[in-house]
Amino acid sequence: MNDEPITRRTELSGKLTDVLQTRTLVLSHPILNGMLKKGLSVMDVGCGTGAITRGIAEAVGPEGRAVGVDQNPHLIKQARQTYGKVPGLSFTEGDIYSLEEALVDCPAFDIVTCSRLMVWLPDPLTALKAMVKAVKPGGRIVIADYNHEKITWSPQPPASMRAFYSAYLRWREDAGLNNRIADDLPDLMRQAGLEQVSAIPSHEAVRRDDPDYPQRSGLWADTASSRGPQMERDGFITRGEYELAEREYRQWVQSEAESITMYMLTVVGVKP
Repeated sequence: MNDEPITRRTELSGKLTDVLQTRTLVLSHPILNGMLKKGLSVMDVGCGTGAITRGIAEAVGPEGRAVGVDQNPHLIKQARQTYGKVPGLSFTEGDIYSLEEALVDCPAFDIVTCSRLMVWLPDPLTALKAMVKAVKPGGRIVIADYNHEKITWSPQPPASMRAFYSAYLRWREDAGLNNRIADDLPDLMRQAGLEQVSAIPSHEAVRRDDPDYPQRSGLWADTASSRGPQMERDGFITRGEYELAEREYRQWVQSEAESITMYMLTVVGVKP
């Protein structure tokens, strides 16, 4: 498989990179947070800058173990610099499709998890099978991800953003990425051999009266500014179109927006 075109499209840039550092275990992966206890071993795949992984390490304590894995060496370097002194926490560079290469001589884990990762993978089933290999019998796979086709804005955002979002979904589909991965995950988990599969709603909602509304409400404006140049390069939008979408969306967020809800499920499966 030649992943170079996919890698170019999925690479984070601009303001979207900052989003990784704002995430926390409690707020960004709450179902997993409720499953953790002292002494567990947990692998966090696609850990990025390690913000959620740090929370995992704190939850399982020094008697447990948390390992963050990401294929981006720059993000792994940042994670080590920021959280390298947290007891029981380590980071390693590795590919989700071949986790065994990144974790040679490591025993299997009680939980293998990822969040907001499968939506960026062209072959999620192969990735799931790799995760299954890394978890103990009786252990759990815990995945939180989106269905981008079910986002809801209230009221509707400007036409320029709706046009951008439609182009964004087409751009992703053209790369073989699954915009509705959240709703497909239960079946994919069963195909990967997992049992006792359950899907728990974990939708991300931001409302005008939320204290963090100013930080979280601008996500799609940041997406326009960061993904727009990539989409322009690939022929899905013009610079004028994505700049207009960003500008008008920021104005809408300040003046009209009441709520934005991103549809997310946390899907859990047990290895027999």
